[in-house]
Amino acid sequence: MPTRPRLLYVTDLAYQAQGRRYCDEDIFLSSQLRADFDIALCHPLDAVALMDRFDAVVVRNSGPVLHYQAEYDIFRDQAVAQGTRVYNPLTGRADMAGKRYLLDLTEAGYPVIPTIDRLQDLDRLPETDQYVVKPKAGADSIGLGFVSRDRLEGLVHGDILVQPRIEFRYEVSFYYIDDAFQYALHAPDPARRWELEPYDPTEADLVFARRFIDWNTLDHGIQRVDACRTREGGLLLVELEDLNPYLSLGLLPDRSRDSFVTNMTASLHRFLDTVPRT
Repeated sequence: MPTRPRLLYVTDLAYQAQGRRYCDEDIFLSSQLRADFDIALCHPLDAVALMDRFDAVVVRNSGPVLHYQAEYDIFRDQAVAQGTRVYNPLTGRADMAGKRYLLDLTEAGYPVIPTIDRLQDLDRLPETDQYVVKPKAGADSIGLGFVSRDRLEGLVHGDILVQPRIEFRYEVSFYYIDDAFQYALHAPDPARRWELEPYDPTEADLVFARRFIDWNTLDHGIQRVDACRTREGGLLLVELEDLNPYLSLGLLPDRSRDSFVTNMTASLHRFLDTVPRT
C-alpha cells in the first residue's frame, strides 16, 4: 500500500474572533482532506517541535501572529533552514510580510486605499475629516483606530500606517486557490462586516482581484482579496491576505464548498509534487 502524504495542519481551535467560529472551519476542512492525506492538527506554538515529521505544514486559522511574533519568527527561520514545505509558501509579499505592501501598492499606482507612513506625505492622501491609523504589523483590526487630522501628529511614526477614511457601499472578498478564482462573498451592510452573503462578481471585479494575485506571485496556496466598493462605484483594495485567510466556508452552498475542497486537495498534491523538500 503506497504511503500517503503527511500534513501538519496548524490551527488555533480556541481562537475567538468576532462573529466567526474559526474552529468549525478547520474541523470541517481537515476532515475532508483526510480522504487524501494523513493529517495531524496542532497549535501554532507546537509547529516547530513537530514539523520535521511531516511532508508539509499547512497553516490555516492560526490567529494573528502578533500574539506570538517571536515564536512565529522562529518557525519561519527554521522552516527555511530545514527546507520544510509550508503551504502557503513563506514567500508571500502581502499580509504575510506585514502591511508594508500597502505603501508599495500605493506608490505603484494600484487601485488600493491610499496609504502613507510619514506625516510629510499627508498631501498624497485625499482630504478627509477622519483618517484610519493601524500598525504595520497589525491583523484582524488589532490596533486600528479613527482620528482627526490634528491628532495625527503624536501617532504617526515608522510603524504606523495612515489612510483616509473611505465612505464605501459595501465590502467584498474574492477567494483564490493558487491563481484560480473560487468564490466571492460580500457584506451588504458596512456596519455588519462579518455578515457575509454570496456575491456574483462581474468580469471587471475579477480583473481587479486578479491584478493583486498576479502581483503577489505565489505559485501555490490560498489567498483572499478584500476590497471595498466606493460611493463612485469602483473597487479599492483593503487587504491582501496570504498567510492564513479565514474562508467563511460555512456560508457557501454545499456544491461550492465541495468544489473548494476538491481544488484545495488538488493544489496540495501539486505543491507536494513540484516543491522539493531539501
